[in-house]
Amino acid sequence: MAHRLTIAALVAFAVAAPAQAQAQAQAQEQTLAALTPQLDAGFQSFAEARHVPGLVWGIVKDGALVHVRGIGVQDLEGRRPVTPASRFRIASMSKAFTALTILSLRDEGRLGLDDLAETHVPEMRNWIYPTKDSPRIRVRDLLHHVGGLVEDDPWGDRQTSLPGADFTAMLAAGVPFSRVPQEAQEYSNFGYATLGRIIANISGKPFEQAIAERIFQPLGMTHTGYDVFASPQAERALGYRFEEGAFKREPDMAAGAFGAMGGIETTAQDYGRYVAWLLDAWPARDDDDSGPIARSSVRSLVQGLNFVRFGQRNAGLGPPCTQAVAYAMGFRMISDCDVGEYMTHTGGYPGYGSVLILMPESGIGIFAFANHTYSAPVAPAYAAMKALKDAGLAPARATPISPAVARAHADAAKVWAAADILAANPNLAMNMLLDRGVPEWRLLITRLKTQLGTCTPTAAPMPTGRLTARFSWPCERGTLKGSFMLAPTHPPTIQQLRFQAE
Repeated sequence: MAHRLTIAALVAFAVAAPAQAQAQAQAQEQTLAALTPQLDAGFQSFAEARHVPGLVWGIVKDGALVHVRGIGVQDLEGRRPVTPASRFRIASMSKAFTALTILSLRDEGRLGLDDLAETHVPEMRNWIYPTKDSPRIRVRDLLHHVGGLVEDDPWGDRQTSLPGADFTAMLAAGVPFSRVPQEAQEYSNFGYATLGRIIANISGKPFEQAIAERIFQPLGMTHTGYDVFASPQAERALGYRFEEGAFKREPDMAAGAFGAMGGIETTAQDYGRYVAWLLDAWPARDDDDSGPIARSSVRSLVQGLNFVRFGQRNAGLGPPCTQAVAYAMGFRMISDCDVGEYMTHTGGYPGYGSVLILMPESGIGIFAFANHTYSAPVAPAYAAMKALKDAGLAPARATPISPAVARAHADAAKVWAAADILAANPNLAMNMLLDRGVPEWRLLITRLKTQLGTCTPTAAPMPTGRLTARFSWPCERGTLKGSFMLAPTHPPTIQQLRFQAE
């Protein structure tokens, strides 16, 4: 009979779990549908206040473009409305594609991130560094903007069309340094143009072709590229600036050597596919990794070089708040008091502004493109992210409970029940009884039991990793909070266990 009951319970769970998940998904869809008019209005207000002719924005959630909205017109002459198929230049949001292609070449063993850049760009070998003890620029330094090159907005934007031969001459002549390489982060479009040259030299193809073959084509981004003159002009969102009370058309910039830092033109439909693919790299798992670039390499985009800056966030994003910011590879990593950690990049160009915000732990991405000079819609995109989080639409994906964590949680329950740390033997690391003796453990647990009464250790642990977790048990007179950390032994043993009344 017990066996039959167990099978019945499993069947009931198997039936109930999908139904519960479906009900939850439907509830989230309804919440999102109710929320999007408010978010659309935020982007509409931004466009009006900043004199933006046209704008498109979208939300990617759990692998799909779940909301996309065009606002205004893509050109002031024909008054064509912005649609998800309108083509916008995304400026510096192009840098992530360049970084991903460098990582793809690294994965193939064709370069190393610690290679000297001059290994792949011979013109750099005669550069004069600022001091005799300056380290020479690595590929990694260009990715992270720590090569000592001067910040070059907006000069770099206007170099997009620079012919390849002219860039070769510029590289051969060398550049003045702003600082010693690897000393601090300083944003360099020149550095990412150099990464484009590295891609071309290693692949034997123009960097535009190499990136298209490795990313655009596998993802089905058929309306994405670098040559705006090759695009159907009726589909393009044309670039404008607003000055002296009137709109002025920004000149189109042809594809050139600096395109690796900002030259991509794309649509919301194409970009949504790309964002969904980026987010699919999280969490790490055992599923087939079909690419086009390894999930682990995509996740490495978040790795900075520890040049973290602290400061007040932009006033347009809300009340004063200290943010920590570090540049990784084609993305800035931000820790924010309201929304926690996220990755982002903006794009600013003559005629265009764009923004991408990713919450990879939640599977959420928000992006927006505008056709007005340096008008990245950061404020409404941030507001949308915060609204999604506040509405419960961006919960962090649960960390799986590893067998080691499950066993340690059971051991913690044994220790609590017996009021004796020795109840967890032989799963205690060698330091445990050295750090706190058996009598002290008995005294601690006895005091907590007197304070809290009977506790029920039935709630599942909340993993913070494969060897760490927190737990919370309901008690007669409050809650018992706890945590544990396992040692790097085989099998893992408990090196730290904490109990605390709340």
